[in-house]
Amino acid sequence: MPTSKMLIVTLVATLACLALFALWPDLDLLAARFFYDAGHFVGRGPAGEIGRRFFYDAPYVLLALLLAAYVAHRFGYSRRGPDGRAVIFLLASLALGPGLLVNGLLKEVSHRPRPEQTLEFGGSWRFRPYETFDGECRRNCSFVSGEVATSAWTLAPALLAPPPLRALSVGAALVFTATTAALRMAFGGHYLSDTVFAALFTFLIILILHRWYLRGLSEP
Repeated sequence: MPTSKMLIVTLVATLACLALFALWPDLDLLAARFFYDAGHFVGRGPAGEIGRRFFYDAPYVLLALLLAAYVAHRFGYSRRGPDGRAVIFLLASLALGPGLLVNGLLKEVSHRPRPEQTLEFGGSWRFRPYETFDGECRRNCSFVSGEVATSAWTLAPALLAPPPLRALSVGAALVFTATTAALRMAFGGHYLSDTVFAALFTFLIILILHRWYLRGLSEP
């Protein structure tokens, strides 16, 4: 699918989800209860911690490998590797999406308590819908998920894959993101809407920047 069509589909999906979770905020509670059993969230434990560490580190390891490939290509040690424009695209999408928008802005101003902090799941704070921004959390709050946003960033290198592998790479990035989202919910760290919007907002930034990247390739 061309980037322009992916951008339109993602924008429509974002608007639809904004409306869905605003009209039906209890959907977040229903989804969270799926991961809550016998007074605790099911993701807690050694296996969950190992999984969380892997999904947290993997995008940064991927970025490091791509930067190493750029350096090797730039100095003639490899015939293949991302060019300078691709590196700018990768770094800018990570900085503007997971960095600035998610961790720098939304998580600091949303004030939304995490599931484990709310009354419905053994905490002491009120559940707040995503759009209210009037919760009792003061910093590093639930809306949106930083780890899911970072996992969603893997769409950026997937879009740079050669055509025979691009569809597979994009699919892998989406599965990776969805798995991270499920794990964060299983930890009680985020509601469903936190993970959905973390992914969609990051995808939008990536797709806008990818259009910039492609325009540069078409210039004489």
